[in-house]
Amino acid sequence: MVKQETPTTAKNLAKPVAVSTPIKSEIDFDADGKHLGYLRLPHSVHRSAYGWIPIPIASIRNGEGPTVIISAGTHGDEYEGQIIVSRLIREIEPDMLKGQLILLPMANAPAGEAGTRTSPIDDGNLNRLYPGDAAGTPSQVIAHYIEHVLLARSQYMVDLHSGGSSLRYDGANMMGLEPRDAQEETVVTGLLKAFGLPKAFLYQPNSVNVTAAARRQGAICFLTELGGGGGVDPALVEQGMHGLLHLLGYIGVLHGAMVPPAPPCQARLMAIDRNAHYVYAYDNGVHQPLVELGAKVRKGDPAALIHFPDTPGKPPQTVHFPGDGEVVCKRVLAQVRRGDCIFQLASERRPLG
Repeated sequence: MVKQETPTTAKNLAKPVAVSTPIKSEIDFDADGKHLGYLRLPHSVHRSAYGWIPIPIASIRNGEGPTVIISAGTHGDEYEGQIIVSRLIREIEPDMLKGQLILLPMANAPAGEAGTRTSPIDDGNLNRLYPGDAAGTPSQVIAHYIEHVLLARSQYMVDLHSGGSSLRYDGANMMGLEPRDAQEETVVTGLLKAFGLPKAFLYQPNSVNVTAAARRQGAICFLTELGGGGGVDPALVEQGMHGLLHLLGYIGVLHGAMVPPAPPCQARLMAIDRNAHYVYAYDNGVHQPLVELGAKVRKGDPAALIHFPDTPGKPPQTVHFPGDGEVVCKRVLAQVRRGDCIFQLASERRPLG
């Protein structure tokens, strides 16, 4: 395995700049060793005037080296990642590292406790709130802390997702931003191949996502999409864990027997087009999918029927694919409302020329 060289930049060498935030960390990120605790997010409500929301966190550090954030529970109904990060906290010890892991098993803790995509406190979707706001709602404050405190001191981040309650992805997948030039292409594709999940989707940045937050802070961030449907697939947990451990070895932060000798598989690099790769319902009803995950489709092919059991005699509406591609994600829930995503496609990607 060829290890990734971490560039020696001002960011790598400089002490992180202090940022104004209401969140207080119980752990010292500059201390070597294994430290477990909570980020304390002040939250004054009727039942607890001087209370705080506990956001679980761990730091495992051993001297100089890359700093990698691994998070899950950005969406509270996505569980494979929460299991993986919990395992990493238990199984990795400081002497296995050269550098630091910052581990967030339930990044949006209120959503994680409720088992919902968004926070029950403010309806905040953490991965739509960057760069966040230190004076905003609880979810905005969490986003601000991740971008301006944690990412500001890190070179890499992996945010573990699945399809959640409403979607299911085809197996284990990785996602990241389209490289901006040939040099970045080499770095990004090398990291994705080291992660080694079957498919890697690259897409243009959206400023409110954590991948864009990482780019603003000079870090590289990948997401996973591991199945979904509101359950846990043991095989995807193992595949995600395998790929992540190999990636950490490639980066050079993890050493020893925990690093697999090879990635889980050879990744296919694919692209997502926001204009041509999403299929939406345009009426309220019950949708009947006409294709399954993994299907190859062409623009204009029928994707689903929307049935109207509330209107006797009304024929179903056919929804068509807006572009060519492979079906990589589908809606799990049968009921749809106008604007609900039914399918997501991806297409084979050519390297930057």
